[in-house]
Amino acid sequence: MLKQPERFLRTLAKEAGFALGSQFAAGLVFLPHDDAEAARCRETLRTALAEVRLAVAGWRQLPVDADACGATARANMPRIEQVFAAPRIDVEGEAHARKPSATRCPRAAPRHPAPAGRAGVLLVSLSADSIGYKGMVLPARLPQLYPDLRRADLESSVVVFHQRFSTNTSSRWSLAQPFRMLAHNGEINTIAGNRAWAQARAQVWRSEQLDPREFDPVIEVDGSDSQSLDAMLDLLEAGGMDALKAMRILVPPATQSLEYKDADLAAFYEYYALNSEPWDGPAGIVLFDGRYAACTLDRNGLRPGAGNSPGSSFPDRVGSRRVGRAEAQVVRKGKLGPGQMIAADLRDGSLLESDAIDAINRARAPYKRWLRQGMTYLHSELIDPALADAPFDHATLAGFQKLFQLTREEREKVLRPLAEMEQEATGSMGDDVPMATLSQQVRPLYDRFRQAFAQVTNPPIDPLREDCVMSLATQLGREGNVFADSAETVRHVHLGSPVLSQRKLRQLLAMPPCDSAYRYIELGFDAATGMRAAIEAVCAQAEAAAREGVLLLILSDRRPRREQLMLHALLATGAVHQHLLRRGLRCAVNLIVETGTARDPHHFACLIGYGATAVYPYLAYQTLRPRRARHPQDQARRTCL
Repeated sequence: MLKQPERFLRTLAKEAGFALGSQFAAGLVFLPHDDAEAARCRETLRTALAEVRLAVAGWRQLPVDADACGATARANMPRIEQVFAAPRIDVEGEAHARKPSATRCPRAAPRHPAPAGRAGVLLVSLSADSIGYKGMVLPARLPQLYPDLRRADLESSVVVFHQRFSTNTSSRWSLAQPFRMLAHNGEINTIAGNRAWAQARAQVWRSEQLDPREFDPVIEVDGSDSQSLDAMLDLLEAGGMDALKAMRILVPPATQSLEYKDADLAAFYEYYALNSEPWDGPAGIVLFDGRYAACTLDRNGLRPGAGNSPGSSFPDRVGSRRVGRAEAQVVRKGKLGPGQMIAADLRDGSLLESDAIDAINRARAPYKRWLRQGMTYLHSELIDPALADAPFDHATLAGFQKLFQLTREEREKVLRPLAEMEQEATGSMGDDVPMATLSQQVRPLYDRFRQAFAQVTNPPIDPLREDCVMSLATQLGREGNVFADSAETVRHVHLGSPVLSQRKLRQLLAMPPCDSAYRYIELGFDAATGMRAAIEAVCAQAEAAAREGVLLLILSDRRPRREQLMLHALLATGAVHQHLLRRGLRCAVNLIVETGTARDPHHFACLIGYGATAVYPYLAYQTLRPRRARHPQDQARRTCL
């Protein structure tokens, strides 16, 4: 990806037989080889551009050398053409500076999908700021594939490149990096949740420049994780954010210790966490948005990022590859640390390091004052001990343990270490038994989702050493518009952990605004009803409650009745989450799951990963509750089990 080489592109347009006005956008398009299909795709793109007040100024058959590709890439190589677009009515001043049309036009084309069995159009890039060249080739072969890149009259001040394909998907021309705004090295381990929440928030995010409801899906969901991250960055910038703000919201640094070091900066991240979530995982990112050329690392710093500065103020090294600069011209070298960001501002020619970027972000609004006015912090030391629930008697506890299949092994190997040493049980690395779906034993539903979590070659997380970059904090409240900064956005309760105790849940339900805006939805159902009908009934209750303004939906299996069956909490959580998402109501409510099925860290991860905001594992707490032994000689002895 290159910063738009204006003179070079005007020369190409002139050679192709058409002239460009004062403002234009240029980009690459992948088309099918069939002439009729290609013509249909060009018309599709022309229609999409017209909807955002752009007109096609001309097409250019891009010179390509297929010999640069391997056999597989050559067999799947699309027809590659260059398109030039211009405003239908010339605009000046501030309207041009925002370039709403040029920013949105790449997002318009996917709204016109190709009919089944027919090839479609892929808009690689189309921007007034940059132009992208991408191909399924080795990096050294890119200039051979595109002879344009070898022309002497091509010059640009910014180049973003990537020399690695996605490791978790099959290599395709469409997945070559960089994308429209960024290149990403790493894996987004939270990608399924990020995509689902992006779709949910399209119903509540608005700005003068953008209504995300225009796009369905709001970001690409069928490509790689990097492609989705690129689309999300594009969405935030199209809504009015700049790269310094949008990128720090999407991939924030570690914030646990910021409260003591820089309370104003900590408030910036806490405020935007109310209406968004991190795109989490190993990430080394370089990007260009027209004004800023930037590089950032994830909070763990698991990908390298280095740079050096020549006599000018701009870095010419990222990662481990030097970009044609004599050692004598380098005046400074350095590398990015975990969570750091660096950006070159092309508007004023300055180099912004992490501290300068933080200073810009913390000064955007009085975030700390807004949080102080509207946030309630609910921590264990603030909870009334009188809210503790009465313990189950022995027969009731045994009945619940049998109902929810809490075995003696789990009590001894999982719950006892949690109670006595506050540690997770020590076990084998990975799952050393048959996959649940193939097992001849009755396995918990949670076990069928073990493969859904990332299993890559990253170093294992050590909660003790990495406490400074890990957080379990979550917020309960109605999500708002991330583009509208105001104190009215903050009406939330802050929890130190998504795992609730009985006292914390009762305190939560007794305090405003939750005290008058919660509803229990029971998961029990009659056998004659059937599971499908029971799930549909639970979803209907959840939708009705959300439309009535209920803030907390509590899915509960704590009140079983004889002759009734029970929906599994994970199944019900996922169903309600997806149903509310499809109805555009997910951001209006929080899901709390009160269940006897959860007792293992993997269980909590599944519930939260598939839609729960918080979990109350009442059976685990009841099992761990100290109680007197039944034998007289042990009356003085208390045990956790």
